[in-house]
Amino acid sequence: MNIVWFKRDLRLRDHAPLCEALAGEERVLLVYIFEPSVQAYPDWSWRHAQFQYFSIQAMNKDLEKYSAKVHIFFGEARDIFAHLHTEFGLKGVYSHQETGNKLTYDRDIALASFFKAEGITWHETPAQGVQRGRQDRQGWSEAWERDMQAPLQNPDLGKLQPLEFEVPVDFWATYKHQKKFKEYPKQFQPAGEEKAWQCLKTFANKRIPNYLKHLSEAEASRHFCSRLSPYLAWGNISTRQVYQYCQNKSEKTASKRNVEAFLARLRWRSHFIQKFEMEERYEFEHLNKGYATLEQPLNLAYLDAWKQGKTGFPIVDASMRCVIATGYLNFRMRAMLVSFLTHVLWQPWQSGVHHLAKYFLDYETGIHYCQFQMQAGVLGTNTIRIYNPVKQSQEQDEKGTFIRQWLPELAHLPTALLHKPWEMTAMEQEMYHCRLGIEYPLPIVELKPAMQKASQILWSFRKLPEVLQENKRILHRHIEHSVKDEQE
Repeated sequence: MNIVWFKRDLRLRDHAPLCEALAGEERVLLVYIFEPSVQAYPDWSWRHAQFQYFSIQAMNKDLEKYSAKVHIFFGEARDIFAHLHTEFGLKGVYSHQETGNKLTYDRDIALASFFKAEGITWHETPAQGVQRGRQDRQGWSEAWERDMQAPLQNPDLGKLQPLEFEVPVDFWATYKHQKKFKEYPKQFQPAGEEKAWQCLKTFANKRIPNYLKHLSEAEASRHFCSRLSPYLAWGNISTRQVYQYCQNKSEKTASKRNVEAFLARLRWRSHFIQKFEMEERYEFEHLNKGYATLEQPLNLAYLDAWKQGKTGFPIVDASMRCVIATGYLNFRMRAMLVSFLTHVLWQPWQSGVHHLAKYFLDYETGIHYCQFQMQAGVLGTNTIRIYNPVKQSQEQDEKGTFIRQWLPELAHLPTALLHKPWEMTAMEQEMYHCRLGIEYPLPIVELKPAMQKASQILWSFRKLPEVLQENKRILHRHIEHSVKDEQE
């Protein structure tokens, strides 16, 4: 018996482990595992599990014609594989490599030892163009391009053999939270391979001409960005499938510039996952060790206001309430949320990193921690971007459509006051039924001094010898260099 272990690859097409497993003579059991330890980790949330579960239901609907299914287990992976090995005598386990948090990283190390001791071969296939074991980035882009251009790995599902198998009671039937899977929340993007392809086709065939124009806008981006991120994060569609479909479109459409811009961002996506793959310290500490002495005292009142969308800055609060409700926010607003937390409120990035991880439906570990540190300005390698929330509000939600949708208490304000409600007079507050400190909070900090303080401190750190030294190390490890660069 061979096992195909689905992880962040919840699809049936362009799936190399499934192809490889079906190429042999052994029977194949398809497995997905909900692990208690993963659900206890601080980055986990039910919206992730629901997306995973309904993705599997979509797969099983497709598998009905082959009298097959993905069997869902609840338990620790080692216990489940030990049971299956006792039951069937496992020959091999096939899966994609996972660039995950420390828990899943340590789990996979322990499983590799278990499989080796039991004589089970674990066949792991690289995913998303990420290359395991790299010490630097030389030639990475070329390798990524080759991977994206490679033929799709579409398995012959007709080789699946019907199996008389039921998940043991101890591993699923008694799972006390099964009721959470009864109905998928309508406010989230629908899960599954078919939904992923629908999203890709509407983007590539209809929405992409306005991609660059509306990329950063708070509301319009919800319609004109690709919206593929949850499908890529949980593997309803592969990076290669998206790349090849869009590249083919770029040869036939007048929106070639938009397509190429999107494909560049698709590569950046893999680029950040690769960074995390090579240096998992990103999850817990400043990648640039020179920032270890940066002091940002925790203020629980500030943190709670940020988490609840009650800071008194409308675009910040609307963005937070939007992502809590829907699981989605465009890149600019995500960056602004992190900048506001770490710069304006002067809080450590670690204090908010799990909060947003839980609410992002498209949470991708490798991207999340790398981007959090980049936007916090503690890498030492990137320009420090301290977002002014008023300026962002005026530029990216000019008419206030986004703010009015997510902050109904401000809906009646004229646009000029909508971006800066604290400028309302007492009479205006009564007129628009929005009393500051009652219906809507006053700003929790004074903006200009807070931004100036963050800028002064962060730029002073950029000059420290230890930051500069770490800067060189990071660039050498994570950036591709030409021969000329090395000689210089």
